[in-house]
Amino acid sequence: MTKKLIEIQKILKAKSNKKAKKSSEKFIPSEEKIYGVKVPVLNELAKRFKEGGFELVEELWRAGSFEEKLLASKILGKICKKDPSRTLKLIKKFSKEIKSWAVCDTLATQGVRGIANLKKEEIFSISKKLIKSKNFWQRRFGIVLLVNFAKEKSLKEEIEKIIKLVENDKEYYVKKAVEWIKRKIK
Repeated sequence: MTKKLIEIQKILKAKSNKKAKKSSEKFIPSEEKIYGVKVPVLNELAKRFKEGGFELVEELWRAGSFEEKLLASKILGKICKKDPSRTLKLIKKFSKEIKSWAVCDTLATQGVRGIANLKKEEIFSISKKLIKSKNFWQRRFGIVLLVNFAKEKSLKEEIEKIIKLVENDKEYYVKKAVEWIKRKIK
């Protein structure tokens, strides 16, 4: 465990809040440990610790709490332009370990937003592969990746084609992602 991770965990413990923890547990059901730290604190930590780079992102993800994974996703978004290929490898790896919609959505949007246009083909390819996964979090992740392109009218038809493959999915969180992307591309 690096000094940076130890420092972050101390801050997470110090900034934890029982009310925030209860709220997270209610609205973001997850199997992961939850500190109960509000998102603005995580945003500040992402700015402060982005120099930790990809190594810190991976270490935070492995540490495994809800907030650590959110923070890893946010830091990844701040550094993704430094190594877009490594970013894509990490999101594919991390997608196998997602256990909540909040981590899923943060990683799929904020985690790649900075390289979305640069790596559009690869992201679409990842999306097409993941929506066929047996893991419903990966299917959701595959859909939410497309949110990065929802405003591009030229991609609407391609996004609709991909969504069609999962629009009858029975999983609640996949259905919600389909509804979300449909609203975004109108």
